[in-house]
Amino acid sequence: MHPDEIAALIRAALPGSEVRVQSPDGTHFAARVVAREFAGRRALARHQLVYRALGERMGREIHALSIEALTPEEAAGPSGPAAGG
Repeated sequence: MHPDEIAALIRAALPGSEVRVQSPDGTHFAARVVAREFAGRRALARHQLVYRALGERMGREIHALSIEALTPEEAAGPSGPAAGG
């Protein structure tokens, strides 16, 4: 699968989310997902939302997926892109 396809599937399941997916080899992927739906959820529950978006592709076309799942507030926090230097 192409990283853009994975990103589109995640965006469809989590409307309004910001998604960036990268892959060095087309089977191992890293995703950064910023979504309101993650608010109040622990890391495992956040990852499950992403896995649910990908369904049967996990373990088939997608052999490994590293997920960074953040709320918009977390993404904008001290370690986020809005941080000064």
